Amino acid sequence: MQKQYDIIIAGGGLSGLTAAILFSRKSKVLFIDPDDYPRHKMCGEYLSNEVIDFLKTLGIDLDQESAVNLEHLNFTTSNHQPLTCHLPQGGKGISRFHLDHLLYQKAIEKATFSQDKVLEARIENDSFQVSTSTEEYTCKQFLMATGKRSLLDKRLERDFIQQKSPWLAVKMHYKHDMDDNLVELHNFEGGYAGVSKVENGHVNLCYLASYDSFKKHKNVTDFNNQVLAKNKSLNVFLKNAQPVWEQPITISQISFEKKEPVENQIVMLGDTAGLIHPLCGNGMAMAIHSAKIAYEELQPFLEGQINRAQALDNYAVTWKKTFQKRLKIGRILQGILLNRTYTKLGLWFLRRFPSLLSTIIKSTHGKPI
Repeated sequence: MQKQYDIIIAGGGLSGLTAAILFSRKSKVLFIDPDDYPRHKMCGEYLSNEVIDFLKTLGIDLDQESAVNLEHLNFTTSNHQPLTCHLPQGGKGISRFHLDHLLYQKAIEKATFSQDKVLEARIENDSFQVSTSTEEYTCKQFLMATGKRSLLDKRLERDFIQQKSPWLAVKMHYKHDMDDNLVELHNFEGGYAGVSKVENGHVNLCYLASYDSFKKHKNVTDFNNQVLAKNKSLNVFLKNAQPVWEQPITISQISFEKKEPVENQIVMLGDTAGLIHPLCGNGMAMAIHSAKIAYEELQPFLEGQINRAQALDNYAVTWKKTFQKRLKIGRILQGILLNRTYTKLGLWFLRRFPSLLSTIIKSTHGKPI
């Protein structure tokens, strides 16, 4: 494998793969990830329609890949009747197992993949020196798409990584009879859960919970039965749904603290640049969109039209203009949903002004790209 590239990307999730596809149109690209494909990843698996047309320009037509068109939301709390609304933009139900593999197959048409782990990236003499567990590389620009937290975050001593996060997430696929066009969002003590179908007919249950509430229980099964089941809708689901996997996927230390889209002259993509609260259902689309922004703002630098500092500044400005408001609204919504008094007051308003729910959802999404 050659040692010099124009672009090296750490991470092969949605943002890293999309960036690999885009940059490899004109540049030599290496993307590095410790895992292989296909694989399951922690995710709500709702993809907003705002990126569906863009994916078609990459040669991926999700209308051909999934018949699950998510158009309606059913929202419940433990103590209230459900609220329903039409999703303003809607989305696709598609598993990360399938979508990541589709992107991976496109990426390796022109980009190079290495199943390895990036340990360090530093800039020397206007080039990046990238160290993995097995190799040393050089590139013009290094991009991080390593997800919610990684070894590289620690190496860079990023601010968010210094703070212990109180959140963990659990995901499991089930066999269950559910409408193809419905997304369910269920509040429970200390967290909330999303439920929706993916392309193969399985139903994805993915939830976020506080560590304080989870640690009182022995395991995921006990937590599901003793905490989630207090929500009537989740109780019915757990009693009737049949798990597909032997064990759920779990991750801890999920941070919603503010991050910077550029640090140490490294471009951050997807969740590495900023994680929107899962209840907003927009993380997948934002990851893909961030890669598009990176390509548009960095390509002039790779072609010698502007310098690195200008390109990085342009990316940071565009990223913040595109996503910062959504992230702020997501933090506010989560604060409301996890506070009983605020939730009760919010539901009172929503029942009297039901159109507000669609307006709130719209505020956490962007226009089609």
